[in-house]
Amino acid sequence: MTSLDAVKNELSRLFRTDPRVHVNVSLSHPKVCVQNEAVVIKGIYPHIFQIEEYSSGAPKCHTVQYSDLLTKNVEILELGSF
Repeated sequence: MTSLDAVKNELSRLFRTDPRVHVNVSLSHPKVCVQNEAVVIKGIYPHIFQIEEYSSGAPKCHTVQYSDLLTKNVEILELGSF
């Protein structure tokens, strides 16, 4: 099992058990920068997943690639480190 598969499996487990997680996000396109923000995992797909965050007061959905977890551009605090 590759580390990408391990990330997908752990994220799927979180989505099924408790989709409310805390994240650190630093993405440039689109510009998203949040630290220790509570988000909801809205969907899990073969190459991406969706999160919904409320840092601006209104809900915003973002699409994230699994590889962003490996490159540390997105960190889900409940997952630990990969």
